[in-house]
Amino acid sequence: MQIPIATYRIQFTPSFGFEQGKAIASYLAELGISNLYASPILTARKGSTHGYDTVNPNEINPELGGKEKFAELIAELKHLNIGWIQDIVPNHMAFDSQNHMLVDVLENGSDSQYRDFFDINWHHHYPENQGKVLAPFLGKFCGDCLESGELQLQYEENGLTINYYSLKFPIRIESYSQVFTYDLGRIRDKLGRDHPDFMKLLSVLYMLKYIPSGEEGRERYDQIVIIKRMLWELWNDSPEVKKFIEENIRVFNGEPGKPESFNHLENLLNEQFFRLAYWKVGNEELNYRRFFTVNDLISLKIEDEKVFDTTHSCILKLVQEGTISGLRIDHIDGLYDPTQYLNRLREHAPEVYLVVEKILEPHEELPINWPIQGTTGYDFLNQVNGIFCQQSTAAEFDTIYQRFLGRKVSCEELIDQNKRLIISKHLAGDIDNLAHLLKQISGRYRYASDFTMYGLKAALVEILALFPVYRTYINSAGASKADREYIQQVMTQAKKNIPNFLNELSFIEKFLVLDIDEHLSPEDQEQWLHFLMRLQQFTGPLMAKGVEDTVLYVYNRLISLNEVGSHPTHFGISLEDFHLFNQQRSSQWPHAMNATSTHDTKRGEDMRARINVLSEIPQEWENHLKLWREINAPYKETVDGQDVPTPNDEYFFYQSLIGAFPYKDEEYPGFVERMQQYIIKAIREAKVHTEWIKPDTAYENAFTNFADRVLKDPQKNPFLEAFRPFQRKIQHYGILNSISQTLVKATVPGLPDFYQGSELWDLSMVDPDNRRPVDFDIRKQYLQDIKTKAAQDISGLITELLQTPEDGRIKLFLTYKLLQARREHLDVFQKGTYVKLSVAGSLKSHVVTFARELPDKRIIAIAPRFLTSLVKEGEYPLGEQVWHETRIVPPPGSSDVWYDAITGQKVQGEDTLWLREILQQFPVALLVNQAEAPSQETEANKQQAK
Repeated sequence: MQIPIATYRIQFTPSFGFEQGKAIASYLAELGISNLYASPILTARKGSTHGYDTVNPNEINPELGGKEKFAELIAELKHLNIGWIQDIVPNHMAFDSQNHMLVDVLENGSDSQYRDFFDINWHHHYPENQGKVLAPFLGKFCGDCLESGELQLQYEENGLTINYYSLKFPIRIESYSQVFTYDLGRIRDKLGRDHPDFMKLLSVLYMLKYIPSGEEGRERYDQIVIIKRMLWELWNDSPEVKKFIEENIRVFNGEPGKPESFNHLENLLNEQFFRLAYWKVGNEELNYRRFFTVNDLISLKIEDEKVFDTTHSCILKLVQEGTISGLRIDHIDGLYDPTQYLNRLREHAPEVYLVVEKILEPHEELPINWPIQGTTGYDFLNQVNGIFCQQSTAAEFDTIYQRFLGRKVSCEELIDQNKRLIISKHLAGDIDNLAHLLKQISGRYRYASDFTMYGLKAALVEILALFPVYRTYINSAGASKADREYIQQVMTQAKKNIPNFLNELSFIEKFLVLDIDEHLSPEDQEQWLHFLMRLQQFTGPLMAKGVEDTVLYVYNRLISLNEVGSHPTHFGISLEDFHLFNQQRSSQWPHAMNATSTHDTKRGEDMRARINVLSEIPQEWENHLKLWREINAPYKETVDGQDVPTPNDEYFFYQSLIGAFPYKDEEYPGFVERMQQYIIKAIREAKVHTEWIKPDTAYENAFTNFADRVLKDPQKNPFLEAFRPFQRKIQHYGILNSISQTLVKATVPGLPDFYQGSELWDLSMVDPDNRRPVDFDIRKQYLQDIKTKAAQDISGLITELLQTPEDGRIKLFLTYKLLQARREHLDVFQKGTYVKLSVAGSLKSHVVTFARELPDKRIIAIAPRFLTSLVKEGEYPLGEQVWHETRIVPPPGSSDVWYDAITGQKVQGEDTLWLREILQQFPVALLVNQAEAPSQETEANKQQAK
């Protein structure tokens, strides 16, 4: 297994494909990246900017450059000794006409070779869904779309389809007779009975009467191919037949204003294996599993070995060829049995580096029996972010936030309310399906036969709303201790909340702990387990939509803490807890990823680092809030009797401005536009005044107008005159936080992952803002300049970087030096223990320090924090005037000579390492314990050789 040294995440898109990837390969190698970490590269919907909407899992996406350009990129990476980690999507595919497997299902129903590939309930409790796949994509009721002429029958080489704008749905072959036999006498009279074209058409119609089905699957497909080919030949070779078909299609497509003219098309629709419906129907009558609440992402039954083999054949071939050395599994919690899936994947790829996208709640642990290297790093992200939040000001921030809002706010209540909102509005159909499955089982169980749908659904809703983690992982092998504890916690509270449903809750509890009665038949026992496995698939989407995509946009006390996998009630974490996290990671998951920005994070890492500074200066923050609100009051509009933005949205807005405000003046106009787009997304996600399914354009326009007014004309703007000095101050301390965060990420247990572009300042907001094009040319230029100057005069370079931190070179320099150190001392970073070090002195709480240790080598990381009280704006935490008597006790057995891998500086210290001596040139340090530091001449020779 090739454990990466450092990964670099690339979001491949049609505008940044394999050719563009090849162009930056040498830059990644020079930076010190060992593995390119790629977004999904299998064929996705045309124009996809993320790749998670796969339509063909067995083809390299042509829009990215296809197989040929991919091979060229891989060859270049191998030449540079860079591996490839691939993000794969086992949970779902696009519900789209480009998805040939799904189209086959929609066309052939139970006779499709892919009938069991997708997670569809063909025996749904709603009669209108039985034997059909719900297709909830219409912008209004189906009858309205029909009679307005928006549903159009069309014929082309692949056959007949029903089209709704860009969406195409295939007509089952048995229904062709309806279209081609309509007024057949017309074409007979035109051509005559004995005309070859008419005889050929009759042959087609005869074949349509006797389409094989069931076990004759191969024969059915062969006959369909023949029928379609013959029809296409007639269409192209016989003008009369073509005109006949066109006229029939025109009749079927009806005439708006004449409802009866659509009867033919309605009858045709009723025969299909799909049911077109208004998109909102998907939330209540869904008979397929989606990704979260996204109708056009249909889930796979990946637990079926045939489905696994088919959808993974291309990826596993690339693994076996050595093209792919690592895999990242998207949305592991959506799978029916994640443990089974990972074990199966590991059997097929025993040597591949394997990580999962898994959200861990605070104090939740990753299942230790999973055959993986760890998570993609959200757990680390929230830990490292937490140590730069001043915990002691939590109560003050509660007061400031609630005083600004003019009311009390409970995050826990918001979580409960919004999870129930998502259940009722967005997951109602999923809960309904679970309740019907439970009712079906209970009807065969004597002690539960009288349970009503109402009671079972009420109990299910309570259990789901109370679930404290994304999901449990109980399967036929049983339940872990942690899973049992979560279930016990949920059931205890549920029984208190709804005592009228104790019987139903107790019944469901038996399922959740696998307390299956012995007298049940094997079939019934299997159904019990199936219900449990099913339920576990829906707790994750509820947490994601209710908390991550709603509460994190509503509870705005300190928005840097509102991140994927966070719990916003936690106001930072202690150093003690941070050390404990890393010690556990070192012993259990030493090769997990350490991420600080991803394509899914709510804010870029440096935006969070800035906003965290506010936690150090609560009174100053409140004073500015009051001033800004007063200045901007005239710019508000009134909508439905309330000023816009509301206090909560205004509070959110100021924090976002502080975090994302650009360094360069030329970026300002684009920033205002980006901020307005971000406002729309944020308030729709919050679902308080507007939402995606029912936008309130009056509120949205009033808020974006407010942003435009308070941000326009930056030269003569009272708000910006009051805002910019404070923002610049936060910006400076945010830079210091970012530098410390970068050091920690690269040196704790695990491996650092860098999101594209984040080697310079990452002040992005949530997607799509964080997926904007990256200027790699400037990064290449900066890196070359840094390498040249570092080899010639590193002290001079550092002085220059400290004088101009705005351009981000200081972060790039640090990243480069840290990755050099990781390569040079890889054994320590991959195998060394994590040791918490003792810090003495009055400023010990301002230092994050630890050692990575092997018997013959030790490395110490030193990262300052909470610097608003230690240095003035524009200054750096350097020298004796800052650190005074603060000192570190090195690990036992260390020699007395250390050198700083960042600056090259030599440090003496037998029993004590003084920060005033270590932090003289640069704000952070990475001390390596060896007798002599490499000379500058040696370093210059190394660089010249490279």
